[in-house]
Amino acid sequence: MTTAPAPLHPTSESLAGRTVVLLGGSAGMGFETARRARAEGADVVLAARDPERLRRAAAEVGARSAEAFDVTDIPRLETFLAGLPSIDHVLVTAGGPYYAPLAELDFDRAHRSVEEHLWLPLHLARSLRGRLRPGGSLLFVGGTGARRPAAGLALASATSAAMQALVAGLALELAPARINLIAPGFVDTPLSASLLGDQLDARREQLRATLPIGRVVEPEDVAALAVHLMTNTALTGATYDIDGGQQLLER
Repeated sequence: MTTAPAPLHPTSESLAGRTVVLLGGSAGMGFETARRARAEGADVVLAARDPERLRRAAAEVGARSAEAFDVTDIPRLETFLAGLPSIDHVLVTAGGPYYAPLAELDFDRAHRSVEEHLWLPLHLARSLRGRLRPGGSLLFVGGTGARRPAAGLALASATSAAMQALVAGLALELAPARINLIAPGFVDTPLSASLLGDQLDARREQLRATLPIGRVVEPEDVAALAVHLMTNTALTGATYDIDGGQQLLER
């Protein structure tokens, strides 16, 4: 009886002892990813804007460290990253979508959205160039909601498409580190609650009744995908939708 040879390169790696940095890690998808990574043995480092919420999140997950600042403040971000002795994986959930018809477009908010979805990834990738260990990963979060053209979605559609192209290019430039994009549909997070207000419950019920999975996508679902992308060493340069089949439905 012969034994199959071990693969030359492992297809997955443990997070035990690795440093996982969560930019936007005090709530929602970032926080749940921090919780899951910590449960798998990672040292987690959190950054977010709200000091009090960040303090609570860091205490709950047992973060190695946490710093409160706006991650689009690039000099501050670079100082933060330079102060970390090692970085294995980074997840960026900071920022959110901005939807508005052209006639009502707030250009200050539009500039902020472009900054969060394009300039921040570029600055962050350059700051991490040569600092992520080989096989480590940089993950961004975009979205699927603006894939189909519609009034009020022009800016969101443009940034969504641009992020996919950006990630593919960065995967080549930062290799052998890996770069990927997570594209959620509706996820039941505090951000969704703030955007929908009193329409939140109706939206939840609509999705439960229509999504192929029969339930709403939760932050824990996204966290599971994020950790998989960190640990599966074959994945880079791609966009991974997680929307419960929302894109398959007619509007």
